[in-house]
Amino acid sequence: MVISPIKRLLVANRGEIATRIISTARELEIETYSIYTTNDSSHKISSDYAILLKSPASYLDISELIAIVKKHKVDAVHPGYGFLSESSEFAQRMWDEAKALVIGPGPEVLARTGDKLQARRLAEECNTPVLPALKNPTSNVAELEAFASKIGYPVVIKAVDGGGGRGIRIVRSAKELPALAKRALQESPSGKVFAEKAVIDGFRHVEVQIVGDGRGNVRHLWERECSVQRRFQKVVEFAPSSIPDRKLVGEVIHAALRMARKVKYASLGTFEFLVQPLTREFYFLEVNPRLQVEHTITESLAMGIDLVQLQLLLAQGHSIPSLVMSTLSEDPKSPPPIHSVQLRLTAEDVQNSWSLSVGKITSFSLPSGNGIRVDTHLQSLENIVIGTDFDSLVAKIIITSSTWQSVVQKAKRALADTYIEGVRTNIDALYGIVHSEAFANQACDTQWLETNLSSVLTSGQQLLRKNRQANSISATSRLGGPTISATSTVLFRKGDAWSISLVPESHAGKAKSAPSHLQLTRVLRNEFPASLSAQITYASPTTPPTSYIMTLASTAASFGSLSSAATHRRGDISNSCHIIIPFPGTLIELLVDVGDEVKKGNVIAVVRQMKMELEIRAGRAGTIIWVYEGEEGDEVGEGVLVAELDSSGEPKL
Repeated sequence: MVISPIKRLLVANRGEIATRIISTARELEIETYSIYTTNDSSHKISSDYAILLKSPASYLDISELIAIVKKHKVDAVHPGYGFLSESSEFAQRMWDEAKALVIGPGPEVLARTGDKLQARRLAEECNTPVLPALKNPTSNVAELEAFASKIGYPVVIKAVDGGGGRGIRIVRSAKELPALAKRALQESPSGKVFAEKAVIDGFRHVEVQIVGDGRGNVRHLWERECSVQRRFQKVVEFAPSSIPDRKLVGEVIHAALRMARKVKYASLGTFEFLVQPLTREFYFLEVNPRLQVEHTITESLAMGIDLVQLQLLLAQGHSIPSLVMSTLSEDPKSPPPIHSVQLRLTAEDVQNSWSLSVGKITSFSLPSGNGIRVDTHLQSLENIVIGTDFDSLVAKIIITSSTWQSVVQKAKRALADTYIEGVRTNIDALYGIVHSEAFANQACDTQWLETNLSSVLTSGQQLLRKNRQANSISATSRLGGPTISATSTVLFRKGDAWSISLVPESHAGKAKSAPSHLQLTRVLRNEFPASLSAQITYASPTTPPTSYIMTLASTAASFGSLSSAATHRRGDISNSCHIIIPFPGTLIELLVDVGDEVKKGNVIAVVRQMKMELEIRAGRAGTIIWVYEGEEGDEVGEGVLVAELDSSGEPKL
């Protein structure tokens, strides 16, 4: 066994997962390099070196990342999850052009497992049950319609290269298919999708954690369940599965092992299935050939094994037998006597279709105590701005105990101790989930949350409000967790003055014009960098000194969306005739025109936010009398009016 130590590791990711990987690399005494963008840098604090990227798109720019690796003589890259973590091209080019190893299963296995159709073919080769599906990827809606007509509805349309719930749509009728297929195609990086028969009623989403060393040594670390989800995006995960039939779970685990052994799997991989406990059916879904967001609960279940450390040691040449404790059972029927749950805390407005909540986190408090772990990139010394460039994950709260009942009780307490101010979060939904009878009884299938979201959310809001009133909860009064506030440490005083020069980049180095002059005459409100309000005197080379009120406010919105919100007609939320864009984004499609008749629930427009395409629907029936006067492709701000209905259909008081 030849061991090739990793000396320098580039973490090609951001947020909580970058923080997580860096911490393990430091424990292994590996020199760490982080990458960051101007408004997103909290994850770089613990790394040895931090490199500023050109733009948020740089996380997907293979050539730019290769240049960084070459410049700093990095010998390994950890992609985390998302971004380029499933790209065989990235792994191959990084090795060919920079002789750097991408932590993961390697280019060949990535090509075989990262593509959903290729992974299906692997499952079929291993006699693993799969659902009827199109055999080849397509961008032709007619092919999807023909398949659905033959196999029967519902069907699910999937991007061959989607991830994190993107590019997936359930289609329940022929009428829905063209529009939903278009959404899936637009969210697919390659513009290719396939269709598969959808199974819905009573199915659980079960995934098997696999670890291999590339030499044929493969083992499982039991399973996780991810049935509490919405729009194919996981919200709550737990281990082991809620399915009491361990023989059935064992069959699923053995199916994953057969597939992993077939390709001599290396590093970590998650093999996902849909399982029906009552009929004992199960079907292969996909492989995620990377570290998963929910790897944390497997670490709890597997007696504290560090999965990131496993990845790094396997990449250096260690074998499975030398790394995994021999005392750790491999019997699928007997998982360790531990239960663990992960709650994903996200900056999302659940009441507005789980849309991203943009803004600056002004204060926060996170839970602690026995059996509670929090993975986050929030830092008390860093300003955290939630923008539209990246995902909405703020923190992962992991609760572990010896019984399911104890885990649920701890989860209730942990969420009651969680506080985020400055952006909307999904904490009300999480609180409603852990207080529900279905969750306590482990009776949630993959459709449960979406079916019961309204009651879950209402219950969560009421219970959380009652709890905090009873306990006088506030971010400034609570002890036991890290808390930050937005009070500025930058002192501004009357009389402070600055000269201001603005030179276009194209004119850099050329003769500069005389600067303008700005002087503070009175500070009105100082919460810099979140906000600053002051009376000033401003003079330019061509204008005399003039008094102004200056207001600065931190924002993650682009100039385009701010300009849109300021210049386009705004909606009135109290007016049922107004159809309003509830979040900033890019207007992809406007589907109505003046004179069109619409029904309640009809899609009026589509707005893209964070690679997801979100539909804006009519709240009631009526005739369109006005539509947004900009163009498709415009950046639109929160509150912009997209269409107006006539008042004839308004309910009478």
